[in-house]
Amino acid sequence: MNSTVLLFLALYFLAMLAVGIVAMRRGGSSSMEGYYLSGRNVGPLVTAMTMQSTSMSGYMFLGAGSLGYTQGYYGFWYAAGDIGGGVVNLSVLGRRMRKLSQIMGALTSIEYLEKRYPSKWVRLISAVLSVFLLGAYVLAQFIAGGKGLEMVTGLPYEASLLIAVAVILAYTLMGGYGAVAYTDLLQSLVMLVGIVWILFATLQEVGGLTAANEALAALDPTLLSVWGRDLAYEGQWGIVLGALLIFSIGYMGWPHVVTRHMAMRNPFHARRAGVYSTLWNLVFVSAPYILGTLAILVLPDLDDPEQAIFALAQNLLPAAVVGIVMAAIMAAIMSTADSILLQTGSIAARDLYERFINPRMEEKQMVRVSQLIVLLLGMACAVIALFEPPAVFSIVVFTTSVLGSAFLPAYVAAVWWKKANTPGALASIIVGAVVAFLWKYLGLEAATEIHPMLAGLVLSSVTMVAVSLATQRQYPVPEHILRAMQETEELRPLPRSLASRQSFEMAHEALTLKSAERPT
Repeated sequence: MNSTVLLFLALYFLAMLAVGIVAMRRGGSSSMEGYYLSGRNVGPLVTAMTMQSTSMSGYMFLGAGSLGYTQGYYGFWYAAGDIGGGVVNLSVLGRRMRKLSQIMGALTSIEYLEKRYPSKWVRLISAVLSVFLLGAYVLAQFIAGGKGLEMVTGLPYEASLLIAVAVILAYTLMGGYGAVAYTDLLQSLVMLVGIVWILFATLQEVGGLTAANEALAALDPTLLSVWGRDLAYEGQWGIVLGALLIFSIGYMGWPHVVTRHMAMRNPFHARRAGVYSTLWNLVFVSAPYILGTLAILVLPDLDDPEQAIFALAQNLLPAAVVGIVMAAIMAAIMSTADSILLQTGSIAARDLYERFINPRMEEKQMVRVSQLIVLLLGMACAVIALFEPPAVFSIVVFTTSVLGSAFLPAYVAAVWWKKANTPGALASIIVGAVVAFLWKYLGLEAATEIHPMLAGLVLSSVTMVAVSLATQRQYPVPEHILRAMQETEELRPLPRSLASRQSFEMAHEALTLKSAERPT
């Protein structure tokens, strides 16, 4: 156990807790809008960095490194999609979703779906699906955090896991979305410095990229191919297209990511946030896949491929720098874990407990319930993570594939297609989730050479269009939603008259939605 590494990590953890305390003092947990969306007062730089660091997760330091170590440059299909994911997400959804969510008074991404597609079933099914899948995603981040701290600090996995979970829970509970967003800003910068530092050290060790490629070609020339080791994926365009889609447009179906649009201070910040996210991606995204591939030369006998980047840092960098890199790795893990914890707790509290059990709760009581659920969820995932379930890469790809397939058409159609109605959205969500799940569970990916994300997304989109058109007469889109959608098209700030009408109370929502559900 190296004292220098521990010192850097301790300072990093203290900095995260300090941000949580500041967010709490600024009212981050005093109201529902403050706790869930930081009062819709987040600027473009913070929006971009919280979106990107949340999207990247511990996958980039474990899963991406593992993919590079086992499949060589095949991993660049995932990287290629990831580089443009942020700007695509912000361009398609950013401004419009920000305005529509405020007009409708939605505080969570699932509440937003119900108010756009009025039906309690849209909310119930979406909330249950999100809690289950996001809970699995949190689990993956906890496993990543435990493994990372264990390897670099020498502490037992159990102790490492509990330390990481305790810090994440502490600042998330204190400051809500504000704490999550501003810690994500700091974490994104730490991630960038850490990954660049270890990349330079590794390139120096192998004599540069050209020399490394020559050495890899001598070992196995297929490692240099985009088709994977032994050309395992050659010509399998269904798999490749899914790999591109999952981190490019897949973001638009992830509830914990699209919430970032809802929290922006100004709808027009989306454009500038897109520029920031792309610049950050250009530097960060490819590095983990390159490092995993180069680790084949530096660490040819590595037992666990998911440890490739950790092991490179430990073997090639001085202790002080290892501490910085380890902080970067923990930043990637924590920036996703905190966001998903907050979102899952918010969905469970607001979209399940308050919506269906106790709609007359006071605002402060609602915040406390959300905090309690975040705490219980974090503790439950920590206990499960002690048993080290499947690899981080497998969990992340599975959960993101199902989430993207289920929700992407619903979120995109919500702001772009005025004929997208309640039956269409409900059918699309169910079909997307079921197809992506069964495609993976039944092993259809290998049999059909089509990625679960691609299969689920295509069938979910087709279902949205077909069912919406077939049910237009029985279930037309309500007039107040059409007027709200018209407003999102306007290149102007939200009029004060509309902004002042938003209400977060649910006491009368059931009656309103019941009326909206009746066919006309």
